[in-house]
Amino acid sequence: MNDFVGLSAIVTGGASGIGAATAAMLQDRGAQVTVLDQQEPINPTAGITYILCDIRNRTDVDRCIKQSATAMGGIDILVNNAGIGSTGDVSVGDDEEWHRVLDINVVGTGRVSAAALPHLRKSKSAAVVNVSSLVALVGIPQRAIYAASKGAIYALTLSMAADHVREGIRVNCVLPGTADTPWVTRLLANSSDPSAMEKALIARQPMGRLVAPKEVAFAICYLASPLAGSTTGTGLGVDGGIAGLRLPN
Repeated sequence: MNDFVGLSAIVTGGASGIGAATAAMLQDRGAQVTVLDQQEPINPTAGITYILCDIRNRTDVDRCIKQSATAMGGIDILVNNAGIGSTGDVSVGDDEEWHRVLDINVVGTGRVSAAALPHLRKSKSAAVVNVSSLVALVGIPQRAIYAASKGAIYALTLSMAADHVREGIRVNCVLPGTADTPWVTRLLANSSDPSAMEKALIARQPMGRLVAPKEVAFAICYLASPLAGSTTGTGLGVDGGIAGLRLPN
């Protein structure tokens, strides 16, 4: 497919996992791609530009967005993928943990989007895709702070879509289930029984496996593509069926 030829894309948190898969797929389908991440890429893709950026810092975000737009000749697509996880019920996280997760996952998405807006307004194919999560829709144990942040991203997506639809900017989000990413790998490694926890994560998804990062990337690219020009204000689930299916044991 070549639906992104002539378009420029920014992917936050694109050094690994879903973000890396998305950046590579956008490039493969013709886009110029810049990745903004606080970490160096694990497996850099040739032709993709990587810029170290701390989305907690508005000055740093503004600098990186300006640098990216200048280098690529504009911004047509923004994928707000950067985020962190958190485990535990509502009594576990202290104020510092709440502020850390919300600052990166929610306010960080807002910072990057605000900085990119002037450039997106100049595009005839402007699209923003935010990465929310299944936990925004379904109650999953021990994910209180993380779920609050991802629910906020879902709500932010709808608000942004309403605010900017008449400017020609489409805004959507994906809601992945548990995906085979470095964050999940670390979650398992820190568990008292990694094997049992992995089996439990797999068992709760009706398809019987973790979601692949490339599958989420494909959904992101669908929402970002000019071919989806009538799709805005949508949350697209990529969750192995967990949100909608109730199978007998």
